[in-house]
Amino acid sequence: MERIYITTPLYYVNAEPHLGHTYTTVVADTLKRYYRSIGYEAFLLTGTDEHGDKIAQAAAANGTEPKIYADRVSDLFRSTWDQCGIAYDHFIRTTDAYHKNYVQKILQKIYDAGDIYFGEYGGLYCYGCERFYTEKELVGGKCPDHQTAPEYISEKNYFFRMSKYQQQLIDVLQSQPDLIRPERYRAEVLAFLREPLEDLCISRPTSRLQWCIPLPFDANYVTYVWFDALLNYVSALEHRGGDLLSSLWPKANHLIAKDILKPHAIYWPTMLMAAGLPLYQHLNVHGYWNMDSGKMSKSLGNVIRPLEMKARFGMDAFRYFLLREMAFGQDAKFSEEALVTRYNADLANNLGNFVSRALAMQQKYFDGVVQPLGASWQAEDQELHDKFAQAENELKEHMKELHFHRALEAVWSALDHANRYVVQTAPFTMIKDAEKRARVGELLHHLLEAVRALARVLAPFMPETAIELRELLVISDDGLSAPWGQGLVAGHKVKPPKALFSRIIIPGTGEARLGA
Repeated sequence: MERIYITTPLYYVNAEPHLGHTYTTVVADTLKRYYRSIGYEAFLLTGTDEHGDKIAQAAAANGTEPKIYADRVSDLFRSTWDQCGIAYDHFIRTTDAYHKNYVQKILQKIYDAGDIYFGEYGGLYCYGCERFYTEKELVGGKCPDHQTAPEYISEKNYFFRMSKYQQQLIDVLQSQPDLIRPERYRAEVLAFLREPLEDLCISRPTSRLQWCIPLPFDANYVTYVWFDALLNYVSALEHRGGDLLSSLWPKANHLIAKDILKPHAIYWPTMLMAAGLPLYQHLNVHGYWNMDSGKMSKSLGNVIRPLEMKARFGMDAFRYFLLREMAFGQDAKFSEEALVTRYNADLANNLGNFVSRALAMQQKYFDGVVQPLGASWQAEDQELHDKFAQAENELKEHMKELHFHRALEAVWSALDHANRYVVQTAPFTMIKDAEKRARVGELLHHLLEAVRALARVLAPFMPETAIELRELLVISDDGLSAPWGQGLVAGHKVKPPKALFSRIIIPGTGEARLGA
């Protein structure tokens, strides 16, 4: 059996879930559902990153202990993903005992191999990112993500010999051009690696920070948060036991936003090399969601909360917008105006109207009972079938490259053709001629097959809608996979239509109402 291991980043518990977290998690969930639908064993990991300066500071600001604070926010992430219908297989916390034990085991292994040493370092430190920056990485002397000037810090610490693995990493990136996707991010990493790679400071003295995992070889120091958090991708599989680590880790597909490219593309693979572990299969990097005020982020305060969007628009509509609006790897702009426009045009007017129309005619003309297909299809029937077959083939190709927006475009192209099929064949006019009643039955049978095809292809993207379509057709999951013309037998009875997506309207104006 083919396998895929899908991971989100561990979300830092210094703030509540927002759109940036939600997009990555929805993409991960969509990938898992898609690969399971084509027969893969798919495993989805998500969780929370809970150690470091920022968590200790946030807890202090809230007048509580770091663990109590981390428990509350981690539970909030977990409950949010549950309410959003995210089908994760394992939720990891970096405060889990098994993870801490694994981190210490790997640290000891790398230390014993001579790849961790004690030294002194001075550099520009961003407390928001919890890492040192070089002058070249700053923008106008400030951290590019937090827009604050880093502070110069000099102290004795332990260092990982990351520079030892620079050429090995370059060789891998050149021999495996799809290790980092899209290509622009691989090019960015290779450009960075043209300069000598510095060793990585992987500790903090307990005199300055205690809320981290202690180093196994020196109780006076704790582990740098990145050397802790990145290991979660492996520690979770080892914890689950069986053959998961050996079978799934080589198929690892990490999903991250571009702001954490360097840790995942440089720190992490060199750590794996030092630990004697295989590299991930793909590092998949997406862009930022921006608003008029710029990048959306918790630190800037301009956030969109997923459960608020679910309550106002429905989770499937929100998922559809995120997956359709952003070209994976590029930045995208979020606005409620754009969401409502897509909702009305794509979901209410197109998808919802088509399904309602097909089921309404089936109910009105045949009491919901599916009519038989003729021995041979007419040209327009074959073309309808071919359009959906083409959409499914295109969807497969686009999903390989994480082109979610193009996959949905392919589906909507077939849906547009189905709407034209209704207009061109005009069963609502043909039914007036008693001699053409059998042909009307065939036309509606093909329309119901189109609805069944939509239930199948939309399931990874809009799972609740796919279930509703299946229930309207009164078919099981198994009934989705039958060839066109064989999924709905003559005599089968479907349900009357229901409103899947009602247009969002401002009373008296006909204009879209935001957040209705």
